[in-house]
Amino acid sequence: MHKLTPVLNCRHSAAHLVGCALPDTAHKEVALSEHGTAPGSTADAVWRLRSRGCWQEAAEILRPAAAEDPAVALSRAELLIEQCLFTACHWEQAEEALRLAEAGVASAEQRAAASCARGFLAYVASTLGPRDRLDEAQAALGRTSALLPPDAPGRPLLDFRRGLVAENLLGDRTSAWIAYRRAHEGAAERGDELLRSYTWRHLGGLALAAGDHERAREGFHASLRLRESLGFTVGVAPALAALAEVSEPAEAVRLRAEASRLVQALGGVPVWLARQLSAVPAPAAPPDGRVGQEVGDTIS
Repeated sequence: MHKLTPVLNCRHSAAHLVGCALPDTAHKEVALSEHGTAPGSTADAVWRLRSRGCWQEAAEILRPAAAEDPAVALSRAELLIEQCLFTACHWEQAEEALRLAEAGVASAEQRAAASCARGFLAYVASTLGPRDRLDEAQAALGRTSALLPPDAPGRPLLDFRRGLVAENLLGDRTSAWIAYRRAHEGAAERGDELLRSYTWRHLGGLALAAGDHERAREGFHASLRLRESLGFTVGVAPALAALAEVSEPAEAVRLRAEASRLVQALGGVPVWLARQLSAVPAPAAPPDGRVGQEVGDTIS
């Protein structure tokens, strides 16, 4: 059984999440950056909040410095985009933070990071938000690729996000697999264990879709192990649910029950997984009446 790290006082109310527009789809998470912070530092405080789903509190810590430092502004925008990914809410906050970051970029590397974040936000909005932003996602990630040298530190995250677009918006599993493999290898070279927890999970999902249960189980198990070792509590339930898909019936029941317990302890996030596990009531239809296609658990 997963030992639940204390969730502080930032639990999301199920009633609040019900009011958020969420298509009838389940989605995949996305990595923000590698974890590696000094205990007691601001970065450590932000990580601890983020890993428990307390994105608003983490963003508030960064707000003062974000007004002066483009790198901090980009980190804050990524936090709020990740919040959208897990809650299918708070789109305007993420847009505002990203616009602030884009306005302050001072180098090609920062421009690339801002463009990568823009592409990711458009991807998340396309899967969970009120409208299709595929063209925007592809254009922004294409700009990022043009700005980044092949060996740039930001290349693995870009490759992963291009894989998400290929798999979940374009339905191109071959291109997705190539992008995920590049991201996986790049994350391993950089020691980015959080990103590897995502690439393992998505490579496992593609293996499962191809009928290779052994490779799928390897990927899902590795993803779960990494997220538990990092203390990325908000990402553990999706990993448990994925592993349940390739487990024996009795074990699958146990894993899903544990995932449901974690989702409930975190106040109903990720919302797309909560719907799958019936951990919270299904959200109301979006105000614009949009009904999305069924979303799987590999959106992030």
